[in-house]
Amino acid sequence: MRTIRFKFSPAKARAAIHWMLRERAGIDLHTVLKACYFADKDHLNEHGRPIFGAEYKAMKLGPIPLQIYEMAKCEPLWLAELGSDKYPWQLDGYKLSLTDNTEPDLDVLSESDIKAIAHGFERSRSMTLNERTAATHGSDWKAANLGRMRYEDMLDESPEKARRVADLRELAPHIRL
Repeated sequence: MRTIRFKFSPAKARAAIHWMLRERAGIDLHTVLKACYFADKDHLNEHGRPIFGAEYKAMKLGPIPLQIYEMAKCEPLWLAELGSDKYPWQLDGYKLSLTDNTEPDLDVLSESDIKAIAHGFERSRSMTLNERTAATHGSDWKAANLGRMRYEDMLDESPEKARRVADLRELAPHIRL
């Protein structure tokens, strides 16, 4: 049985991180990564697709969207994909801060993406690290057993879950995020 995988959208990830940093300067990496997880999971359940399509790893402190983590750490790998020579932020220890006054490119995000990101960010930043960690240790995190998480496990339980999983297995590689 094929695992559900999406093509990661670095442009959406950059826009989301940039927007969060414009909303709240000096936020920590844990807050950003959990906001992206909340947004992706909520959007998947509500609209049938994630926002970012990142690969998630279940870590001790909760799910980590691996490609978004790389971008937050300013890994140069994604700059070529973005057609850029630098990120508009830097990571100092665990704190992210803006390095320029540019506006985030929200045109790459749909209205539902923006709403989910804003909700995920509000939820994440309103919690302590321990609260965020506990809130992200759900059945999807547990099923991964500190390995790769599956989008199948991020879907809420419902009578339509089996159909939704089958549809996503078929369509995910072709969905443009």
